[in-house]
Amino acid sequence: MNTPVKSILKIALPLLLGGILVWYSLQKIPIETLIVYFKNANYLWIGLGVFLGILSHISRAYRWKFMIEPMGYTLGFPNSLMAVFSAYLINYTVPRAGEVSRATILANYEGVPFEKGFGTIVAERVADALVMFLIVIITFFLEFDFIYNFLFAGINFKNQWLFLIFIIAILFGLYLIFKKGEHPLILKLKAFFLGFLEGVLSIFKMKKKWAFIAHTLFIWGMYVMMFYVTTFSLDAISNLPFSAVLIGFIAAGFSIALTNGGIGAYPLAIYAAFSIFDIAEGPSLAFGWIMWTSQTVMLVVLGGVSLILLPFYNKFNSKH
Repeated sequence: MNTPVKSILKIALPLLLGGILVWYSLQKIPIETLIVYFKNANYLWIGLGVFLGILSHISRAYRWKFMIEPMGYTLGFPNSLMAVFSAYLINYTVPRAGEVSRATILANYEGVPFEKGFGTIVAERVADALVMFLIVIITFFLEFDFIYNFLFAGINFKNQWLFLIFIIAILFGLYLIFKKGEHPLILKLKAFFLGFLEGVLSIFKMKKKWAFIAHTLFIWGMYVMMFYVTTFSLDAISNLPFSAVLIGFIAAGFSIALTNGGIGAYPLAIYAAFSIFDIAEGPSLAFGWIMWTSQTVMLVVLGGVSLILLPFYNKFNSKH
């Protein structure tokens, strides 16, 4: 497949998928019903969720400074913050293009070589992936009985042991394939996991590693809290158990990788997660749309303002 066609497909397919998921979501909850939920929502809680989201992005911008400094550069906080917001906005148009734009902004306005800036962003994503994995593990242990009963309800004890043996056998087989395999795809996977491990270990070699770790935990704490407080905006789901919040948060987080900024996928992922707890379809989808819309509007506004202000700010605050 030639490069132009591949580039077009990278942009078109996520947008097409997002459009299909939006259509499917609106088949499950009519737009008129959705509007009623939006009208009756408590916007004080939505506003608090947006505020916590902004705090997480401010912390992300500040955390970036700890990754740049060991390379001998000083990253100005205004440029760092505007680059972060700009990247989020650009990711709504072309998947993963935001990361490239952040490194480009850094190169243009802070004099950090593109490859070095991009390397810090990759390492940052490694740290975020690790925390997301930890949230999944913590949720699994906190809700082990619930998840176990949900997965294995109706399966007798003997079959459960057979299923467990089957899973262990598959994992052992994958381990052998991963260890001894020489296929190009397996070698690529090996390189990915080794790079991931190297990225994780590099965090602990930082001069300000504890500050970096504290900001990382704060960022993800704000993500969880913005999701949690926004549930209070709808009476129908205001008494959700925290386990439902965590599982909904995880599902929503993974949905963002499917389409540009989670368009279409985000509400459906929350609906799927909440349905495990027998939460009604209408409020689940409405909350998903309220959550996605509030965060998207915030990122579009602040990202747009950042893109406009960047050249003006740097024109009047030039270091060169």
